[in-house]
Amino acid sequence: MNGTSNLDLPENLKSQPAWLRLEDQLEWYERKSTWNKKWYKTLRIVQLVLAAAIPVIALSGAVWSKWVTAGFGALIAILEGTQQLNQFGPQWIEYRATAEGLRSEKFLFLSQSGHYRNIDPGEALHVLAVRVEENLLREHGGWTSTLG
Repeated sequence: MNGTSNLDLPENLKSQPAWLRLEDQLEWYERKSTWNKKWYKTLRIVQLVLAAAIPVIALSGAVWSKWVTAGFGALIAILEGTQQLNQFGPQWIEYRATAEGLRSEKFLFLSQSGHYRNIDPGEALHVLAVRVEENLLREHGGWTSTLG
């Protein structure tokens, strides 16, 4: 999903390291954002369903109800622990923000706007490389600071 299939890009641009890096990283962040969103929402919905079922089952008065409610409670704890360990929600948002930053940079570059206005193509590629790496370092800095 690189979004450039119907654009007539100069052939020399398609082989430039700065452009290739932008396309590769944009695709990676798009894919990872979607993946983390899916897992975050799936875990949350399952937790909500289980939590809502606990009082209903408890009120049923069935012999097995205490075991099922205890099991559902344990599952909720496991799902929440999995979410906290993997940080699906925060990563979804961080990856989405990085993808949108890269997408914006791509648009500015292709439209020769912003930092790319009134500069020659070689310099524009240099600026693109620097700005893409700054965007990536911002995201990497966020997760490396949580390791220490």
